[in-house]
Amino acid sequence: MKAEVVVDGVRFGEGPVWRPDQCDLVVTSVCDGLLWRVDVDRATKEVLADTDGGANGAALCDDGGLLVTNNGGIDFSTMPAGTVPPGLPTRHATPGLQRVTPVGSVTYLAGTGLHAPNDLCVAPDGTVFFTDPGHYPPPEPSAGRVLAYRADGTVEVIADGFFYCNGIALDRGGALVVVEKRGLMRLEPDGGRTWIIRHLGPGGGDGFCLDADGRFYVASTVEHGVRVVDPDGTVVDFLEIDGHGTTTNCCFGGADNRTLFATDAVPGTVVAWEGLPTPGLSMAAWPTPRI
Repeated sequence: MKAEVVVDGVRFGEGPVWRPDQCDLVVTSVCDGLLWRVDVDRATKEVLADTDGGANGAALCDDGGLLVTNNGGIDFSTMPAGTVPPGLPTRHATPGLQRVTPVGSVTYLAGTGLHAPNDLCVAPDGTVFFTDPGHYPPPEPSAGRVLAYRADGTVEVIADGFFYCNGIALDRGGALVVVEKRGLMRLEPDGGRTWIIRHLGPGGGDGFCLDADGRFYVASTVEHGVRVVDPDGTVVDFLEIDGHGTTTNCCFGGADNRTLFATDAVPGTVVAWEGLPTPGLSMAAWPTPRI
């Protein structure tokens, strides 16, 4: 199955989100602090919002807006050699959890005491879970943690001590799963932690999503593609992207929810695999407060 380029010119893209009501895709640009709206049918893009700082992960709101984890801006010179092109800018802002309205207005939901929020997901009850690993390279001692933003606006640390927790999602059974080190780790309800798979491969993993059967689709960074992992941790496929680059995140979308979109941060494209055999797992949208 071949990956097709949807659009280019998205510098260090991340956080893809399919908006079913608008039939479009929104992706972030970490270095430019932008949210791009991608018209998949026309293969065009336009700026939806400017979040300042480093727009990283994104999740859907029920009014068509987005939640964004802003890492506060990344110094790309600290990234491993060969993973980013030279000259990417750094836009500094307060690290935090942001809300972007459907017309692109940006406000903070949380912006105090956070390291560098990375990725997020929304639970059916409206709780927003997000990773806060700090900036790369990981500090010593380890400072990675997972936090919950509650309906009353409070922020709570629910797990800490991670080396570098990155992507996050809820699995088919409702458990939180994070990319940690080079594997996938499940956070158990009793506070325990279980490896789904310890070693995803040389590229490790960044962001990920799931299909309706519970398989994990993990962006495999410098391996340049998406690794498919069964719920039991067995690697069953690798969706390759031509050439060399850095793949950061992916999501399901399209009219039948069987298209997998991925942000190929380097060289700066959004790619898609159409007609996957299993549709994406349904995800909750954040319930926008009604005033």
